[in-house]
Amino acid sequence: MLTAIKALLGIGPKADYKALREQGAVIIDVRTPEEFRADHLKGALNIPLHRIRNEAAALLKKKKPVILYCRSGSRSGMAKNILRSAGIEAYNAGSLGAIRRALK
Repeated sequence: MLTAIKALLGIGPKADYKALREQGAVIIDVRTPEEFRADHLKGALNIPLHRIRNEAAALLKKKKPVILYCRSGSRSGMAKNILRSAGIEAYNAGSLGAIRRALK
């Protein structure tokens, strides 16, 4: 069941996040500013989900892949879909803990 939910959200080991980061991928935390202040991945940008569509053009200009995370993978999954529809190579890494593990 959990695997099916992760597949729907686009979460999983489909991408090598470490390699993407080394190649200059932009890492975005789509949680609220309060959640971001409490804890976040070093070097991540905070663009809450409700602002992601407005930032798509600026992200597209960077010509870099985007790795997204949130608390559970739900918001980052929605953000991934928004950015992909704008032509951006975007990946849903899931939660903060998941991206931290993937980057070790």
